[in-house]
This record gives sequence, structure tokens and C-alpha cells, in this order.
Amino acid sequence: MARKWMQGVKQEMERRGTVGAFAAQAKRAGMGVLEYARKVLKQGSRASTKTKRRASLARTFARYRRG
Repeated sequence: MARKWMQGVKQEMERRGTVGAFAAQAKRAGMGVLEYARKVLKQGSRASTKTKRRASLARTFARYRRG
């Protein structure tokens, strides 16, 4: 039940064509996804709100992937 919302988010990302957008940002920064997410979510980060939201979602997905 808890993961049902995640399926909806994933479908919406596929519909919009934004799957992998955060991973691409991380790659351009020369970092891994979770490493970049930590950097973006640090206090004082000047990243955009959209990037911060993507970072938060990436951390959430990673948490559930690990189990």
C-alpha cells in the first residue's frame, strides 16, 4: 500500500518524459545520484526548488529500493 503512490509518480514521470532527468544532472556534476542528492539537499544549497524536489524523490526511491 505504501508504495502505491510511488507507482503513480513513476507513471507521471514517464508521461512527462522526465525519467532520468536528475540522474543526468548528477552525471553532469560528476557525481552519483545519491551523492548529488545529498549535496543539493544540504542547507545553504543554491539549487532550484525543482532540483531539490527531485533530490528528495531520488533519496526516497533509493530508500525503498534498498528495502
